[in-house]
Amino acid sequence: MSYAVHKTKSDRVADAVIYTILTIACLSTLFPLYFVFIESITPYKELIRNGGFVLFPDQVTLQAYKAIFGSKLVPDAIKVSVIITFVGTFLSLLVTTCLAYPLSKKEVPGGRVILLSIVFTMLFNGGIVPTYLVVKGMGMINTIWSLIIPTLVSPFYMFIMRTYFVNFPVEVEESARVDGCGDLRTLFQIVIPLSMPIFVTIGLFYGVIQWNSYFNAILYVSDRSLYPIQVILRNMIVTSSVSQELNTNPSVLQTLPPDTIRMATVVVTTLPLLAIYPFIQKYFIKGMLVGSIKG
Repeated sequence: MSYAVHKTKSDRVADAVIYTILTIACLSTLFPLYFVFIESITPYKELIRNGGFVLFPDQVTLQAYKAIFGSKLVPDAIKVSVIITFVGTFLSLLVTTCLAYPLSKKEVPGGRVILLSIVFTMLFNGGIVPTYLVVKGMGMINTIWSLIIPTLVSPFYMFIMRTYFVNFPVEVEESARVDGCGDLRTLFQIVIPLSMPIFVTIGLFYGVIQWNSYFNAILYVSDRSLYPIQVILRNMIVTSSVSQELNTNPSVLQTLPPDTIRMATVVVTTLPLLAIYPFIQKYFIKGMLVGSIKG
């Protein structure tokens, strides 16, 4: 039996106010992305004619995208970013899982000491110079591993995953052990497949960190062929010569303002994350709800 909900006039006014506020918040969030995309496809003459701001361009040009993909540096930087994102996310999830799962068991000897040690790293760190010396001592300078290993595990995400494992049904694990499964087999064949929401959520966080990472590349990499796309974008914003940063003939960019090139690069660096999110949205939302309910 269903009951119709009759809203009073004050309820309808309150709903209208809430929807209006949410709409304004949504538009204020989307407008910068829209502005960046529009400026990247608007011809230079039209930008000048309209004072650098065009809401709906009369013409569309892809010259900025042709310029950045015509440079060897940007495609190579995208490849580096893709590699460190996929490899880094996979390794981060693997190490975080192998650390969080045992620490979720009370019977693990020394587990409390290890947890306190991990909490200590959340409050204090060795600093940039000691970390650089460690990376250098391990021979990772000017290698792609220097972009992955130093940020391999986040203590915060490890604690989130550990909290999930603490609340994982013990009966499921006991049933697996009765069937002859060891700890590793129980983890990888039983626990992980049943924990996809939290894995997708943490994986998305790790992926965003790896994709947006540029500070490690500035510290540990001097070989431009190992620069991720975020470093290229950062250099474009900091330096005034976009043609020099792209290693492109300046005559190619005579009809393109530097800001248009920068905006096109921003679109290229942002689009992969925006394209992936809709496919994992249901897992992400479920994982966030699980993390907020289970404590």
